[in-house]
Amino acid sequence: MWKTGLVAAAWFVLSCPNCRSADAKNDAPSHLGQHVESFTLDNCYGKAVSLDDFESAHAIAIVYLGTECPLAKLYGPRLSDIQRKYADRGVQIIGINSNKQDSLTEMAAYVHRHEIGFPMLKDPGNRVADAMGAQRTPEVFLLDRDRIVQYHGRIDDQYGVGYAKERDAKPELTLAIDALLGGELIQTPETEAVGCYIGRAQEVEPTGNVTFNKDIAPIFNNRCVNCHRDGEIAPFTLTSYDDVLGWEDTILEVIADNRMPPWYADPQHGTFANDARLSETERDLIETWIDNGMPQGDPRDLPAAPEFAVGWQMPQPDEVFPMRDKPFAVPAEGIVDYQHYVVDPGWKEDKYIVAAEARPDKRGVVHHILVYVIPPGANKRDFRQVVAGYAPGLPPLELTDGVALEVKAGSKLLFEMHYTPNGSPTDDRSYLGVKFTDKANVRKRLRGRLAVDQKFKIPPGVSDHEVKAAYVARQDENLISLTPHMHLRGKSFRYDATFPDGRQQTLLSVPNYDFNWQLKYVLKEPLTLPKGTLVQCTAVFDNSEGNMTNPDPSKTVTWGDQSFEEMMIGFMDTVPVTDEF
Repeated sequence: MWKTGLVAAAWFVLSCPNCRSADAKNDAPSHLGQHVESFTLDNCYGKAVSLDDFESAHAIAIVYLGTECPLAKLYGPRLSDIQRKYADRGVQIIGINSNKQDSLTEMAAYVHRHEIGFPMLKDPGNRVADAMGAQRTPEVFLLDRDRIVQYHGRIDDQYGVGYAKERDAKPELTLAIDALLGGELIQTPETEAVGCYIGRAQEVEPTGNVTFNKDIAPIFNNRCVNCHRDGEIAPFTLTSYDDVLGWEDTILEVIADNRMPPWYADPQHGTFANDARLSETERDLIETWIDNGMPQGDPRDLPAAPEFAVGWQMPQPDEVFPMRDKPFAVPAEGIVDYQHYVVDPGWKEDKYIVAAEARPDKRGVVHHILVYVIPPGANKRDFRQVVAGYAPGLPPLELTDGVALEVKAGSKLLFEMHYTPNGSPTDDRSYLGVKFTDKANVRKRLRGRLAVDQKFKIPPGVSDHEVKAAYVARQDENLISLTPHMHLRGKSFRYDATFPDGRQQTLLSVPNYDFNWQLKYVLKEPLTLPKGTLVQCTAVFDNSEGNMTNPDPSKTVTWGDQSFEEMMIGFMDTVPVTDEF
């Protein structure tokens, strides 16, 4: 009837699942007051650069960066702006790359792509990083004229583990620079650096029977490679042994924190076909392999690489519709409001869609796509009719066994586009592909169902504001999937069913809702909802100061399209139990 795919270990810059505070793994000692000895390293073009070359500088900000870390990409241009702003005041920024996985060619590409305006140096064997005690990318050490660390930590507080603040960021580095140049006390001399682990040179001799080729490659192929491969949104590839080297600490961290693979359903409720969680056996194998020094193993044990569709994942579409005539310019950084584009497909007769795919043009910046139907004669989308959706790892819509999505003649399409900047200005022109069947081939229509509240008001400063909405089945139908939807203040979401015989069942519980992952939870087996079944959705919102993604905790929040507003929708897909045609 329908096809599902495993939601792979995908990644959005805003969720930054490999990012963590510098001291999260170990309680590291303070770096304040540390004297930094001179060093000489080659830049990305092979020219030697010494710390002594900048002896006349009043202040030096040494920043550890990586070519693939999402935050290093975002902060590269911001650091260049700081360099330009403070250059005539005797401030010098120096970038250091200590990652064993980053080559000089990749560094040069990073410098060019992000228009880096300061020296970028390669630290082979992480010698300088070890001497300074650096752990993350990006991580800042601000030195005075005597090369004493006066500030250590992050550049600003816009990004954290799983969030990006829409409020103004506190510019901690520039505040420290201003205080240092003015001879004043730095008010906050040490902050927690947030970013990727530095990929250090391996210290453990590879040993043991758990190997990449035999044990780990199959796990990555099944769980991760769909997104961690060239051209996809994930910031580094996991398609070969060499790709993994340098990312082992990050891999351990995101697995331990349940940030990767992305999956938020409480396992006590419901069984889902696209459950992305690693099994305990898979977790143990990965941890053992890394602890044992990551042996590669016998080349004969390496499985064949998975094959992915080139171009369309769905069957070749009958029609393709771009979101608009010209691309949308995604900025290098910042928060981008939802973009909405209406497309007239020119359909003069009812259409029966059996496959649809929302396809991003530039996957590195597309957070998600939803394509809704605007019914004929209407000027608003019908939330019950979603033609296609895109999020990393989400398979396209493919319907079989006589099931189709009916779209009435004269309908229009609304593209809802959500972008996440990745450090480089990017032009995107995403599109939709659809495939049809004749009405004579259709037995049942796929129906979108909703539990929705558009009249809520979330008071300012409240951390646990509950909103409920319900859907009542008007016929016997089979429930196929559940998709909770809220915006930046969303905290948790639950679907509870009360059947006509009085039975109650929690269908899905998402105790820690994450706006960055628009996940559809596909039931492993369809659940019959007899006529009269009540499905109640309960959403909890956090409009407090403690919610770091909250754009403005001082405002009452109501329904709206943009992420700084809110929505409360419990999407459901159903098909009738009996044939309709």
